Amino acid sequence: MTDSLLDDVTSLLEGDFGDDRILKQIARACKNNEAISNYERNYVQKLAEQYLGKKAEIPSSIEPEIESSIQNQTLQSQVSRSPGLKNPKLILGFGGVALVIIIVAAIAFSSNSDSFTSDPNSEIQLTLTIQTDLSSYSHKDIISISGTCNNSEIVNLSIKNEKNNLVWAEQLSIKNNGMYSTLAIAAGSGWENSGTYTVTVDSGSEIKLIKFSFTS
Repeated sequence: MTDSLLDDVTSLLEGDFGDDRILKQIARACKNNEAISNYERNYVQKLAEQYLGKKAEIPSSIEPEIESSIQNQTLQSQVSRSPGLKNPKLILGFGGVALVIIIVAAIAFSSNSDSFTSDPNSEIQLTLTIQTDLSSYSHKDIISISGTCNNSEIVNLSIKNEKNNLVWAEQLSIKNNGMYSTLAIAAGSGWENSGTYTVTVDSGSEIKLIKFSFTS
């Protein structure tokens, strides 16, 4: 996906289409394997559709569903073909062993559950952080936003101007290492005036914010 995006950005730069500064920033992010925001991807996609004759890609999730269905059918088929135990004494013997195992496991699980819930120090500590690469930006600058989150699989990011009007928003998935990152462009509707802008991250359990100064 990144290679295709880089090819489109290169073609747009060669054809002198779009904003050179934004396209060069995206090209650098592709080459350095840095995070690329949905805003930037949509920006390149719209230019590619307009000037390069590209068509919007429609992702498909049919294949994983088919594969899962096939696996389930195969498992069911294997179970149905498994030969049964013909000796009634063996069946009773295995049944008795299985019953003993189930009872022992249930007692052990109940004991562990009681000891866990009775521990007042077993609460999960919620941690959510947010930061920007700079404390001030100018018109059309790239804003790098990153942080950590260990209490949710997604976070919602937003930027509001000095009048508390929403000027940018994006939802991000948390990576395996508990971090998130994205880029925003300080341009467009709501970025007309200089002042103090606020970046907010919301995990559903916590909300954190950070401010930066903006010069239009």
